[in-house]
Amino acid sequence: MKLNCDLGEGFGNWQLVDERTVMPHIDMANIACGFHAGDPVGIRHSVRLARECGVQIGAHPAYPDLVGFGRRSMDCAPEEITAMVLYQIGALRALCAAENTHVEYVKPHGALYNDMMRNDAVLRAILEAVAGAGGQLPLMLMATPRDDDYRKLAAEYSVPLLFEAFADRRYTPEGRLQPRSEAGAVLHDAGEILQQVRDLQRGQVTASDGSVIALAADSVCVHGDNPQGVATIVEIRRALGKD
Repeated sequence: MKLNCDLGEGFGNWQLVDERTVMPHIDMANIACGFHAGDPVGIRHSVRLARECGVQIGAHPAYPDLVGFGRRSMDCAPEEITAMVLYQIGALRALCAAENTHVEYVKPHGALYNDMMRNDAVLRAILEAVAGAGGQLPLMLMATPRDDDYRKLAAEYSVPLLFEAFADRRYTPEGRLQPRSEAGAVLHDAGEILQQVRDLQRGQVTASDGSVIALAADSVCVHGDNPQGVATIVEIRRALGKD
């Protein structure tokens, strides 16, 4: 499995993470496109660093919600969602072209991602955008027991899919992420995170009630927005046999 990480989310001198410490240890960089975070200079820096490290670049579009970091759902019509996703892919593609590289996939951010996973109308609007962007870009979704349904829906738009799992999030018995508002939703213990990654590599995850759920993921999402997170990414690479 490949490791993916959300990057390009700083503004000016304010940066969430020193991306030079993260980028060498991941395979895929989900780079913000300016709607929930990031500025053009910082995004271009992330693109350049990804190219130098041989990391795949993914567009990380979101609702236009800088204040809420893209984590607040917005009541947008499907045509609005399609247009905003197309707009963000295009912006990142321009910066990639300037750095002699290119966008290789799309992974929505925050509330847009969550809405996509629970509302097929939102998912269809995003699929229409990805298809309209051209280049046969894959769309990254969360791996769930519904994967076959998502594949059938995406096939209507001729959009390939990538499925991801999360290294540091607790899963519900239904195979969804436990809401961040609930205690224990985010895993902080490095040992627990590493065990979850090993389980995911075997195609399964242990839910909050102790049940074991089958999940087939192409990639694992990791977070490197603090020094402990960066150290954990290094350990995750080792657990996956990448180093």
